[in-house]
Amino acid sequence: MTGTPLRVGLVGYGLAGSVFHAPLIAATDGMVLDTVVTSNPERQAQARAEFPDVRLAAGPDELLSRAADLDLVVVASPNKTHVPLATAALEAGLPVVVDKPLAGTAAEARALADLAEERGLLLSVFQNRRWDNDFLTLRRLIAEGELGDVWRFESRFERWRPQPKGGWRESGDPAEIGGLLYDLGSHVVDQALTLFGPVTQVYAEAVVRRAGAEADDDTFLALTHAGGVRSHLYVSATAAQLGPRFRVLGSRAGYVKYGLDPQEGALRDGLRPAPGGGWGQEGESLWGRLGAGESPVTGGGRIVPTLPGDYPAYYAAVAAALREGAPNPVTAREAAAALDVLEAARRSARDGVTVTL
Repeated sequence: MTGTPLRVGLVGYGLAGSVFHAPLIAATDGMVLDTVVTSNPERQAQARAEFPDVRLAAGPDELLSRAADLDLVVVASPNKTHVPLATAALEAGLPVVVDKPLAGTAAEARALADLAEERGLLLSVFQNRRWDNDFLTLRRLIAEGELGDVWRFESRFERWRPQPKGGWRESGDPAEIGGLLYDLGSHVVDQALTLFGPVTQVYAEAVVRRAGAEADDDTFLALTHAGGVRSHLYVSATAAQLGPRFRVLGSRAGYVKYGLDPQEGALRDGLRPAPGGGWGQEGESLWGRLGAGESPVTGGGRIVPTLPGDYPAYYAAVAAALREGAPNPVTAREAAAALDVLEAARRSARDGVTVTL
């Protein structure tokens, strides 16, 4: 891409900032990581070691005082800061990317969307798992009619972490917006809505399994989509045996896929996307199976090669939106629709009811 690179200010250099956003921004043609905001000396040193030319700022105010020197702000700080920081950046005249969840409520998300539209600024939400290898593969299978009419979508994002790690993500303080419902649940709900559209009913169960844990760590959602598909979504930190990532049943065939997309693990290990480098590819042993009446456990059905995952596509799309007016890859209003479901799920789990949207 020709022209001056888009200068990006990144707020937060914890897990989201250092593992996901900074490497993907740096790998995007036409973008440069200009500034990292963190007050933590160790994280400042880490950022400088990984990106020697990056500027450092101790706080968001210091960053926004240089708004004229930036083209985009990325908010990758704790959940409770997303709304105030996105608001401040938009009011400073800057486009914004916000890590999921965009907000604690759908009303807050829609208010941010209104503000961005009033200012004529991009507001995008980082939903990287729309570019997971298995999701891309499933989306292609559905588009090509391989499953027929989809009847049931089962999606699991499970882990075995019997000991709580602590920190704001596991806090029981509602202000922190912690727990798996708003963490991994943001991903599986967004994927279900992207595939099958609006939801009319929500039922959920959310429990705290681990001793010393404060926020939900084992949660189930049942969604009824307006088009008739039923989505069963599982997110858990207490799954001693992991189920299939996807089990999708249709009128013609079903698709079963085990294993998580490899991109997060690669980023955690310090690997970086590069042209022609085989990014996002997984081994054949993890490829899913498509069939009808057979058991994938015993080798039944047809092996479906998994498409490569493509997290870099998100920031490439953001760059295209800013430079060329291309579509926003994940809009704030899409995030608000997902938050409608998450809020309904929280109410359902609390009151033991099915919530109609």
